[in-house]
Amino acid sequence: MSMSKAKAENRELPRRFYKEVTVAEGEGGWLVHLDGRSVKTPAKQILQLPVKALAEKIAAEWGAQEECIDPFTMPLTRLVHVGLDRMASVREGAADEVVKHASTDSLCYRSDDDRLAQRQAEAWDPYLSWAKTALDAPLVVTHDISPIPQPEASLTALKQRALALDDLRLTGLVSATPILTSAVLAFALLEEEADGEAVFAASRLEEDFQEELWGEDAEAQLAAKNRRRDLLACEVLFRTLDEGGAA
Repeated sequence: MSMSKAKAENRELPRRFYKEVTVAEGEGGWLVHLDGRSVKTPAKQILQLPVKALAEKIAAEWGAQEECIDPFTMPLTRLVHVGLDRMASVREGAADEVVKHASTDSLCYRSDDDRLAQRQAEAWDPYLSWAKTALDAPLVVTHDISPIPQPEASLTALKQRALALDDLRLTGLVSATPILTSAVLAFALLEEEADGEAVFAASRLEEDFQEELWGEDAEAQLAAKNRRRDLLACEVLFRTLDEGGAA
């Protein structure tokens, strides 16, 4: 039994109903067509994208579907749906979520194991230095497990920077932040300070350290693989918007 068929039986996925996936330019942006008909979002609005490259990436996800259409395997499409259907009405809350993660940013909490703490300092201190200068958001580091307050000015700066983004970029930022458990790493990805693989590796220092000590866990590895997939979709969203000149 194929993977698509298994998923269809377990989750009642819709069957693929189209043969050809194409990209076309519309009056308000770039469209993805399935057999000549425009893809629509869950809110039933036509999926219109500001740059051709983003439409092509989404078209590739639709084209890669086999017997069934599995949204789980279409992370970029899911991101864009949220950005187009919901983000305009939840911008303040989305920015607050980014700030919430910044207030307990994982980069600020260091292990009491000297070996791991050294790795954390080497990997994370450059990102915190970058945040201090590039984002105007210095954050406090601790070796205590108890939450520590972060400077209000820093949190305000991060919120303002988040709110200054367009809806699609803000969707990518608020999606990447919990995957990385770090607003700083999410901003670094957004601003192209580091690529997706680098920030994902930085976010996994403790998990990798534990695997070295105790071995790999198959369930944890699968969860990490899924998080990586979703994070790399955020990176594709950012870079295609940047390269396509979307404001």
